[in-house]
Amino acid sequence: MDQLFLVLVSGVASGAIYGLMGLGLVIIYRATDVVNFALASLATLGLYVAVTFSDNEVAVLVGVLAAVASTVVAGLVIREAIVRPLGQGQLFAALVLMMGVALIADTVVTEIWGTEPRSFPNLVDGTVRFGSAALPAQSLVTIAVAGVAMALVAYLFGRTTHGSAMRAVAESAESAQALGISAQRVGRMAWALGLGLGALAACLYAPRVGLTPAVLSAPLFRAFAGIFLGGLNSMYGAVVGGLMIGVLENMAASYVSASFRDTFVFTFTILVLLIRPQGLFGTRTFQRV
Repeated sequence: MDQLFLVLVSGVASGAIYGLMGLGLVIIYRATDVVNFALASLATLGLYVAVTFSDNEVAVLVGVLAAVASTVVAGLVIREAIVRPLGQGQLFAALVLMMGVALIADTVVTEIWGTEPRSFPNLVDGTVRFGSAALPAQSLVTIAVAGVAMALVAYLFGRTTHGSAMRAVAESAESAQALGISAQRVGRMAWALGLGLGALAACLYAPRVGLTPAVLSAPLFRAFAGIFLGGLNSMYGAVVGGLMIGVLENMAASYVSASFRDTFVFTFTILVLLIRPQGLFGTRTFQRV
């Protein structure tokens, strides 16, 4: 029973990271119709900025804030310089551009910081005991921080004028423009928020596995799996889907085989999509062909 409890908590911690990253991706996609495939690479750049602060004996929290800020700034510059000139409706072109940006960001990281694995500091150290089970304090902090961030996002979209504007643009950019809402301003807000959530997820993930230029490749694909599982156009679905992916992969790694956990997760995702193509919480759309 203690082993199952540890596996579930670890799975929720992993899922919280995937859900946070997936939430950032969905926010950007819904507001600007861009699948930001470069989010993980830009967040990795932020991680290296943070670890540079840490190497100079700056507080971990300051490094995390620097990671979030540098990721947001780099992402907004890229949006204004490369993505915005494309205009609306260029989904495939934007996707290809963001893949190119990801490759460039990976090269920049490699050239500046090298490819040697590095450690990333925990936000907190030690363990917390629940009965006979000893849980890493970092996992509990990960769950708490991700939960607070998700709650703040829910408050933003549900209770503020900025959130209402972002929801209006997500529903119909043309209608929102007619109501006097600037789609470009909302787009910048969405990119800043989505990139910030991605960078925060990266800072919660890196202490568990260390830091390399490709450290976020696996969580990015798992976040995408969570998005498709929950529903591409659903922020709630991105969070729930990410949590499901985290729990499933940890259950598979612990009780089946660690080498088959991704196979198990993606097989489950494919089976769900075969039954419900729009995902668990997505809405079905129809197109005339």
